[in-house]
Amino acid sequence: MCVYTLRGIKVENEDKIVKFLAYDGKVNIVCANTTSLVEKARKIHDLSPVATAALGRTLTIGSIMGSNMKNVNDNLTIQISGNGPIGKIIVVANNFPKVRGYVENAVVDLPLREDGKLNVGEAVGKSGFLNIIKDIGLKEPYTGLVPLISGEIAEDFANYFAISEQKPSVVALGVLVDKNGVRSAGGYLLTLMPDAAEEDIQKIEESIQKCDPISKMLEKNMSLLDIAKKVTQDENLEVIEEDIIPIYECNCNKEKFERGILSLGRQEIEKIIAEQGEAEVVCHFCNKKYKFSETDLKKMIIGLDYV
Repeated sequence: MCVYTLRGIKVENEDKIVKFLAYDGKVNIVCANTTSLVEKARKIHDLSPVATAALGRTLTIGSIMGSNMKNVNDNLTIQISGNGPIGKIIVVANNFPKVRGYVENAVVDLPLREDGKLNVGEAVGKSGFLNIIKDIGLKEPYTGLVPLISGEIAEDFANYFAISEQKPSVVALGVLVDKNGVRSAGGYLLTLMPDAAEEDIQKIEESIQKCDPISKMLEKNMSLLDIAKKVTQDENLEVIEEDIIPIYECNCNKEKFERGILSLGRQEIEKIIAEQGEAEVVCHFCNKKYKFSETDLKKMIIGLDYV
């Protein structure tokens, strides 16, 4: 259990990200426990089990990728657009990493797969695209777009890293959920450096085949160090960064939504006043509601006159 301070308040959180180097720096592995933040997302959005698994996996890889960004103002947006009943999955992360996300359909309910696991691939869909947008301070954001290959998310991200970033990678993501909520959630991103030895790669491949799913290892209370050792079969791992605490947090506020309403223009705002009298906007990421009275809307129109 980690304890960190957020806005002056001490918070207990079992979530953590730890970064390691294996085989004398030839293999990089980032391991994450995201159980608490995925459970928070489940509660906020009242997610069904398969929707919890789909969003939870995406939040986990978003946390890992966010932790790998260098600058405090860097952020990324993940968009998964499959042809399954869950609809779009959107996750936003910064380098804290703070993450937030949502799915279009939170209550998808599908039969389990033949192996008894949640059918995330069917929920997301095997046809569609994974789009990664990185705003890292350049003139234009970096965008990487790849087709979905399974809808299981981990395989789709491994494909993204290979194609868009030319990084041979192994991605493992898992969410163990029951009727009481999220029992465990987490993942790892293993990246091979150009000088990785063939014998080391083979050892890792054989180990991964034998490993339990990441969610099972976390449920057994294995530490992230133990998981990294088990995956890589390297007992001499170097810890390069630890105690990174990923959290689920939305950054919405009334001013942002006011700007959104202003962007509609005078005619649309007058239409809202005439038809509804007021406006209520709900944040997709945290379900918080913001109300704008008729007086608020009329003030916006007056403000537009002076722009």
